[in-house]
Amino acid sequence: MLPDIDSLALFVKAAELRSLTRAAGSSHMGLAAASRRIVLLEHRLKTTLLARSPKGVELTPAGETLLVHAKAILLRLNQMQADMDDHGAGRRGQLRILANTSAMAQYVPDDLARFTRANPDVRLIVEERWSALIVLALLAGEADVGIIMEGAPTDGLEVFKYRSDRLAIVVPQGHPLAAADTASFSDVLDYDLVALESDSSMMRLLSEHAISAEKGLRLSVQVRSFEVVCRVVQSSLGVGLLPFDAASVIGQSMGLSVRPLSDAWAVRQMLACVKKGRPRSASLSCMLEVLTSSG
Repeated sequence: MLPDIDSLALFVKAAELRSLTRAAGSSHMGLAAASRRIVLLEHRLKTTLLARSPKGVELTPAGETLLVHAKAILLRLNQMQADMDDHGAGRRGQLRILANTSAMAQYVPDDLARFTRANPDVRLIVEERWSALIVLALLAGEADVGIIMEGAPTDGLEVFKYRSDRLAIVVPQGHPLAAADTASFSDVLDYDLVALESDSSMMRLLSEHAISAEKGLRLSVQVRSFEVVCRVVQSSLGVGLLPFDAASVIGQSMGLSVRPLSDAWAVRQMLACVKKGRPRSASLSCMLEVLTSSG
């Protein structure tokens, strides 16, 4: 017999709170009833999940494994309930959109707002991921539309041109690279750099062209967000590398200079993607129309 949902939810609370007493109170049940539920759960799974002590409870190795599965199950149930609520409220459904960091920071919010104004009865779930992870999610059927950088593998996907951006440097006022209207990547490589994490498509592109220039990529700091790149640059720890439009908004608000890279390859194409063979609902077709006409 499979565990019941209420017992799994109680187990997750006990694991997170490290206390069955507090978990029982949070679940609006008595301690004796909560204890019986955990005992029955352990009996069904034929293993001990929580180690009890006067200080509370600790997860056993089996409990740690169950916690991962239980959280995933409860998350999917919550998503299922939200979907059913949408149908009950008369909405036409939902679309899950995955977009890479550059697209999210520059263009996606406005384009999705335009879609929502025309389709107020479609709920959008939007998540930011690296391009390579977006491709995997699309192929696994975990998302409806992805927005990635050109260069990521797209086997099994239909791709459409979305928007383009140009990479730029972000430097403090008075930095030598701020003197000209543009900067070449070869000159930038003479300085310590502040950039995104290595898994980003931008970093793969920069690494490839550093090799072509026969220079090293002197990474002093790698972070996950555009704003943090600018804050690190503000502290004079290196030259930042970001998409021009995003850098212009964030960097200039911090008193930094932004200069586009003059290299032709610094212009990058973004792609909207769907899984090949995926049925096209009216809302999905409308979304693709909005994205592919945005450029």
